Amino acid sequence: MLKVSEIVKILDAEVLTGQENMDLEIYSGCGADLMSDVMAFVKESVILCTGLVNPQVVRTAEMMDIKVLCFVRGKVPGEAVIELAKEKGITVLATQQPLFICCGLLYSNGIKGRGVWN
Repeated sequence: MLKVSEIVKILDAEVLTGQENMDLEIYSGCGADLMSDVMAFVKESVILCTGLVNPQVVRTAEMMDIKVLCFVRGKVPGEAVIELAKEKGITVLATQQPLFICCGLLYSNGIKGRGVWN
């Protein structure tokens, strides 16, 4: 488990929205650019790391009750995506880290994924 504030430090991320949620506890993570893969991953207290920066990411996060999004590879979503995330109460982070490294850093610091092996 990590608090969002710890994730921000680990990933050297910028907080784009949801500064009020820095004490939110995250137990699991998912890294994907295909939202259909994300929809197969249902678990509470999840961070989704992705390079996809369109409104579909926020809509998927809302539908799957994902509270934190982290955009990777230096990608920053447009204002419409950020506003939609604010409206839905979703915390948005952005990091320069690539997806693989982002997931590895989270995993090595205690965030686990979910798959057939877990």
